[in-house]
Amino acid sequence: MSRSVTILTGTTKGLFLIAGGRDGWTVSGPHCNGWPINHAVGDPETGMIWAGGGGEWHGAGVWRSVDGGRTWALAKLTKGQMDDWAANDPGFAEMIGWTGDAPQFGSDFAQVWSLGLAHGRLHAGTKPASLITSDDGGVTWQTVEGLTDHPSRPDWNGGAAGLVLHTIVADPGNPKKLWVGISAAGVFATEDGGATWDRRNRLSNAEACDHHDHPAAPRDGETGHCVHNMMRAPGGGDVLYQQNHHGVWRSSDGGRSWDDITEGLPSTFGFPIRVHPRDPDTIWTLPLNGDTAGRFPPGAAAAVWRSRDCGQSWQAMRNGLPQESCYFTVLRQAMAGDTHDPAGIYFGTNSGSVFASVDEGDTWDEIARHLPTILSVEVLERG
Repeated sequence: MSRSVTILTGTTKGLFLIAGGRDGWTVSGPHCNGWPINHAVGDPETGMIWAGGGGEWHGAGVWRSVDGGRTWALAKLTKGQMDDWAANDPGFAEMIGWTGDAPQFGSDFAQVWSLGLAHGRLHAGTKPASLITSDDGGVTWQTVEGLTDHPSRPDWNGGAAGLVLHTIVADPGNPKKLWVGISAAGVFATEDGGATWDRRNRLSNAEACDHHDHPAAPRDGETGHCVHNMMRAPGGGDVLYQQNHHGVWRSSDGGRSWDDITEGLPSTFGFPIRVHPRDPDTIWTLPLNGDTAGRFPPGAAAAVWRSRDCGQSWQAMRNGLPQESCYFTVLRQAMAGDTHDPAGIYFGTNSGSVFASVDEGDTWDEIARHLPTILSVEVLERG
């Protein structure tokens, strides 16, 4: 029996739930009081959903639903401008139901940018970059001081979106192993539950990268620290893939060294990366035309590019995607997949569309349109 699929779609105006499957889709939302939602994840065992986001107005927080998205509770983590207004305006405070409670983290960060659930623990990445964790389903949170206090911290520089911890990757077989991606500080890994962290950006094929001159490009024996998205391949090995500011990369040793596998793609720039749920050699990415060239599909014709051989060769998958006057952007967390056979692939655009493929990218359908700017796409499977 096929597992049901709900696409958790984070947008600038709340979380949307696109539920159904291969026989049709329904859209509900916006949830989470219309907060900007940077990322959402769900628990396939319990059906719980968490959505993280916020900003200067709301402050940062993580919303959680125990009933499939019908009702929501907020763990407000930092204060925003609305709290300052409410503190000085009793009428406004009454209108928004402000309680005056001081958030746990004060003004330490402005947004939650990423979430990750593994081994019963919920992780959240923030802007500015830090990692916090919850062992009670997102009610209370603790800072992972080992990352915050990393010796390289004074050298971390923000990308265009600021200094953000946007990607959290767990090892399903080992609760002590975790990787994170920070723009623009690179990839960090822990193998002792977060007590200590290694910075893992070393090139293994540096000779292939001498021709780049972009500030975010590989240099000095490293990939370049503006990692955009990263995912672990299935199986027992620590195979990782990343799309960063200047290419697609593969590591066969948990990020200790990286190989450039960009050759064959139409550009080096893009945001998301996706790995097949069972085949570690099959990956998808969505190249854009360049950092300063508009950040839309090359030739204004959309394509998801698929490799079946670890990035040694690439194929453009265009069937069902717009091939004329296509100027959308697909952001770093806006591509996801299910575990069906064949695997389903989904992505969302900054123009408010969600596209789905139920045949591993061979063909595509637009299953939602006219949503707000889509910041993230994740899949919750149940059944």
